[in-house]
Amino acid sequence: MPRVIGVDIPPNKRLEIALTYIYGIGKNTAHEICDALGLDRGMKSRDLNEEQIAAIANYAQKEYPVEGVLRRQVAASITRLREIGCYRGTRHRRGLPVRGQRTRTNSRTRKGPRKTVAGKKSVKGMK
Repeated sequence: MPRVIGVDIPPNKRLEIALTYIYGIGKNTAHEICDALGLDRGMKSRDLNEEQIAAIANYAQKEYPVEGVLRRQVAASITRLREIGCYRGTRHRRGLPVRGQRTRTNSRTRKGPRKTVAGKKSVKGMK
C-alpha cells in the first residue's frame, strides 16, 4: 500500500482515483498532478516505484495546500469567523447549517440525532 504525504492510498485503484484519498486533492487536481509528472492516470497505484511516490508527494505539497496544512487553514478560517461574531461564525458555534439550508426539517447531519420533546397529553390520559 503506497504511502503519500502520510496517507495510505489504495493499491488496487487507478492512480487518478487513489490520489483523491489525500485531503485537498480532488479529481481535477489528481489529473493535473499525473499530467505534470508524466504518469499514466490508468496505472494502478501499487505499480508506483519509490521515486514516483516521492515525486508525487513533493509536487503536491509544493503546488497545493494538502493534508495538515489545509486542515489548519480551514480550522483557522472557522475560528476567525467565530471570533468576529459574524452570522456564519454563529452558525458554526451553534452547530447549525452555515450555508442557508432549512432547519425545520432535515439538517440532521449538523444537528445530530433527534431530541424528542414531550408532546401534549392525550385525551385518554386525562380521564
